[in-house]
Amino acid sequence: MIKERISKLRELMKEAGVSAYLIETEDFHGSEYVGEYFKERAYMSGFTGSAGSLIVTMEKAALWTDGRYFLQAADQLKDSGIELMKMGTPGTQTTKEFLLAEVKEGEAIGFDGRTISALYAIDLKKKADKKKITLKAELDLPDKIWTDRPKLLSRPVWELGTEYTGMGRGEKLTKVREMMKKENADVFVLSSIDDIAWLLNLRGDDVECNPVFLSYMIIFNEKAYLYADKKIFSEEIKKGLSEADVEIREYNNIYSDLKALTPENILLDETKVNYAILNSIDGSKNIINKLNPTTLLKMIKTPVEMENMRKAHIKDGVAVTKFMYWIKKHAGTEEITEISGAEKLEEFRRQQENYLGPSFEPIFAYGPHGAIVHYSATEETDAQIKAESFLLADTGGQYLEGTTDITRTFVLGELTEEQKKIYTLVLAGNLELGAAKFLENVKGCVLDMLARQPLWQYGLDYNHGTGHGVGYLLNVHEGPQRIAYGAYTGEGFKEGMITSNEPGMYLTGQYGVRLENLTVCVKREKNEYGQFLGFDTLTMVPWDLEAVDKKYLTERQVRLLNEYHRQVFDAVSPYMENEELEWLKTATRAI
Repeated sequence: MIKERISKLRELMKEAGVSAYLIETEDFHGSEYVGEYFKERAYMSGFTGSAGSLIVTMEKAALWTDGRYFLQAADQLKDSGIELMKMGTPGTQTTKEFLLAEVKEGEAIGFDGRTISALYAIDLKKKADKKKITLKAELDLPDKIWTDRPKLLSRPVWELGTEYTGMGRGEKLTKVREMMKKENADVFVLSSIDDIAWLLNLRGDDVECNPVFLSYMIIFNEKAYLYADKKIFSEEIKKGLSEADVEIREYNNIYSDLKALTPENILLDETKVNYAILNSIDGSKNIINKLNPTTLLKMIKTPVEMENMRKAHIKDGVAVTKFMYWIKKHAGTEEITEISGAEKLEEFRRQQENYLGPSFEPIFAYGPHGAIVHYSATEETDAQIKAESFLLADTGGQYLEGTTDITRTFVLGELTEEQKKIYTLVLAGNLELGAAKFLENVKGCVLDMLARQPLWQYGLDYNHGTGHGVGYLLNVHEGPQRIAYGAYTGEGFKEGMITSNEPGMYLTGQYGVRLENLTVCVKREKNEYGQFLGFDTLTMVPWDLEAVDKKYLTERQVRLLNEYHRQVFDAVSPYMENEELEWLKTATRAI
């Protein structure tokens, strides 16, 4: 099947006059997660992971993905004729290096410019021009092969009131225009759909787990155009948008309208807009390539959003704590698998008021699967959960009060001394980062060491970032702040940022431990040295004391652990009763 599709693609490439064709994972908006319509790379390769690039030439086919998916990709690409390119490993070419090595002078590279980031394509074009290779950026060749392609989603949107957002769309538009003025911009072109949803206080259902809707915007000093399917808006929402001087235009008209733009100074973010958008703008215009003002504004949660997020995390804490009690009681006494376990946790979440659905596909990884950082259970890999070892559960929910993301590693049986050591060291890192105090605007690369130091002392480490930003009833991964020792760029920490705290440790073929809380950045004291900040922990679920070996904790860390467990008990206990409540008292006891 895959070989036939690749063969058909090569026929179309020949007709189009291209020697190589690039298929990315992204939608037209650079989204992390995409709707079914946009999964061309999965359709053409058979690889279903959430990240990857496929390149087909007349003689070769290769797929790039990162370490999260090496095992999955190797299995799914078997017998397809597609070579797996392991990103980040020594000797592996990048997609650009591969394209420029395989395509000869005078030949062409093809792709659909709507699914390629402007930044990537600009750099590719510079290098291709030197080799006299042309880019054909208006080719959606897989569309001619994918005869039963799902339809482009266009579901109704709904309004998120100021009782949840704390700021109306008019005020948000005013703040955006103030930032445009500082950049001397006449126009702001916006295509990232989480930014648009935030700006207009609207939410949708076009992307699984992310409550957003397919749209673009062009924002002027006095008015704004919103490009989306007009059918998705109620009359009430249309009226509200009109009152804010937002005119709704047809989704695909964005490109023709950009070609007709008369203002000279155009603000956009080349890391966010697609290449087709950039190509639609007259080359004589002055492009101001800066981070989207909306991104900088939405990273700082309003006081209303912060308070609501605390409420969301109590609800989520109740659900996950009830699951923790349930899994410990039932593992080994009845048949539970990774998939059915995830469904049970979802059942507990659905019992919470204003719960809307998961914030990402759950990671339920039992035993050796826990060592695969972004493992996703399938029917083929769905392991039975027994009364032994660890269960790593990385899950989250969307509530009207906000977005949650939590990882707990549950003890289901007797542990070895080494397992307890690993768990405790990871926990120590989480506690230290969660208790950090630092000056305003400190970047995540400075804070990252706090989480890693307990592991580093024993010559151990984990190969992923320690923290990412989180949206408010939006994307579970949201920038621009992050905590990682390589994150030298990006925004420094400010009051109102919500960020994950998730150190881990993974022993291939054995088990994995990851412990994640969400935090909100809050002000501490201010003195002659400046404004100090810290983190308040939002997540309210016990750590698993059965895995804690006190000899690997300092006195300070023991105190932090006990303080956190007091907070958890106070937050969650009103919603527990009988056996659950008695268990919770033990689970959050002081050590």
